[in-house]
Amino acid sequence: MWCTRVLIEAGDAEFAALLSDHSPIAPTEVLEMLEKLAADIRPSFAPSAWQVSIDGAIVGLCSLVRAPADGIVTIGYGIAPKHMGKGYASSAVWEIIDWARSDARVLAVAAETNHDNIASHRVLEHNDFVRVGERVDDEDGALICWRYETS
Repeated sequence: MWCTRVLIEAGDAEFAALLSDHSPIAPTEVLEMLEKLAADIRPSFAPSAWQVSIDGAIVGLCSLVRAPADGIVTIGYGIAPKHMGKGYASSAVWEIIDWARSDARVLAVAAETNHDNIASHRVLEHNDFVRVGERVDDEDGALICWRYETS
């Protein structure tokens, strides 16, 4: 079965629509946090967030999780629970990589995962990210650090 996957830049209007529709892709507090994060990053670096669209339906989000530094963009991604396990996260991350390779400002794409988030490890491995270390975050605990070099 063929489906069309697309990343759509998510700005204020797109986040407002997700919030007003009580979108099933993430809890309201998560959407509000991502909306603020994207709005904070956007003045210095855009795009800062994308909706994951499958055959015209929004099934998830990808975003920068902090302002880029030294040419490294750090991404986060999530797919609505009812759409998980279908390869949509892997496809979305691949589209982010494709975008990053065409943007001269980006030298590498980074991501961080919890140790127990095996599905996310697989998404990154599938997209040729390399495990480059670990760190401890005050809120999220021990994290695995990943990187994809764009050049």
